[in-house]
Amino acid sequence: MTNELQSLRRSRYFLLQTLVFWFFATLAQGSLAFFPQEDGEGRPLPSLAPMLKSVNPAVVNISTYTTRTVSQSPLLNDPFFRRFFNVPDDQMQQPQQRRTQSAGSGVIIDAKNGIVLTNHHVIDGADEITVGMEDGRSYTAALVGSDPDVDIAVLKIEADNLHSVKLADSDNLEVGDYVVAIGNPFGLGQTVTTGIVSALGRSGLGIEGYENFIQTDASINPGNSGGALVNLRGHLVGVNTAILAPAGGNVGIGFAIPINMAKVSIDQIIEHGEVRRGRLGVVIQDLTPELAAAFNMDKHQRGAVIAEVQSGSAAEKAGLKVGDVVIDVDGKDISGSAQLRNAIGLKQVGDRIKVTVFRDGKRKAFRAKLGPVEPTPAVAASVGVVSDLLKGVTLRDADKGVVVAEVASDADAAGKLVPGDLIVSVNQRRVADVKQFGEAVAASKGRVLLRVVRGQMALWIVLQS
Repeated sequence: MTNELQSLRRSRYFLLQTLVFWFFATLAQGSLAFFPQEDGEGRPLPSLAPMLKSVNPAVVNISTYTTRTVSQSPLLNDPFFRRFFNVPDDQMQQPQQRRTQSAGSGVIIDAKNGIVLTNHHVIDGADEITVGMEDGRSYTAALVGSDPDVDIAVLKIEADNLHSVKLADSDNLEVGDYVVAIGNPFGLGQTVTTGIVSALGRSGLGIEGYENFIQTDASINPGNSGGALVNLRGHLVGVNTAILAPAGGNVGIGFAIPINMAKVSIDQIIEHGEVRRGRLGVVIQDLTPELAAAFNMDKHQRGAVIAEVQSGSAAEKAGLKVGDVVIDVDGKDISGSAQLRNAIGLKQVGDRIKVTVFRDGKRKAFRAKLGPVEPTPAVAASVGVVSDLLKGVTLRDADKGVVVAEVASDADAAGKLVPGDLIVSVNQRRVADVKQFGEAVAASKGRVLLRVVRGQMALWIVLQS
């Protein structure tokens, strides 16, 4: 009985070893990322080395050199000071310049044409850009173009025997997928770190103009910017760009630009030398539960509310209206204003899109051809009479509505309305002056939906009694 028990335990142990090995092998999804290596006793071990041998030559170091004019001491502008210390006058006519150097990373995406991808902030303001290869070669790079809003730049080098990395479809990424970050942290030289995809679609961070970041716990440090984030197949899924570092170092929260998002700008830069981004011509905001209730929608509904349609814009020509809630663009759900901004911002001028909205409780679809739109100027207010319809809020007549003159600190609207706000509609009805505003508010039943123009933007605000 004891022998049978020992035999059973050995069988289970062997089965467990087999399952562990096949688990790691399966993670590679058919690639050589976990090609079995052997330890000293001949047992197979998983390893990323075979995959990295094919990817590392495509990851490069970026060195930039910038010449900056250094301001002289104001004491040198004093003739008495120059005379006392025997400073020649001609020295005042020679501005002092300082040459600085910084380091970052990049990745070759087209070996035949020498195309290198990096971050815009890595090369911004540089007089000279040098690309250093893994094998020790270095080349002076030419800047093809950049997109500051997405934070990518495209460089070109003249070189032979280059290696490039294949581009993945970053839309297929899922939280929990294994990823590898390769770059040049702290100028140390090529370094590899591993982790997983911690989150997708990160936005609202205020890092870039268009944000749809891949969040990863693979270590990303200063100097990693512009480097490669690859999957276990060795295919490029993102461009490392930023970290969240409250203590000044890596805390396991890094961000990468999805390669699908970057590729839209890359293609335009290579073709035109610049990004010709399309515009729908709307001002938008998130659909909050308060706004959803005001629009008689399910409070759990998500989307982006159109607060303003610019005159002559693609949106106006397509038939979109103020108060429409955008829920879908080209078959992809829109959960908020940031997602809609990204969806439109990644299109070119002239692209045609299908926009689905909720209007008056019904779904409606519109087709728009994107084009450039000039921003609508802010509307100036004129002096008028005071209204006491909202306690603690002072209102005056304006050119095209009602302007908020003052908001008392203890007013119910404090924190929502601010001085200078131009109220143009109440409960989706236009108001031309304080009188119309008062009549509309008086007809409301405990809740008022205001459309407000604030500076260069417009938004919806809900006030409840």
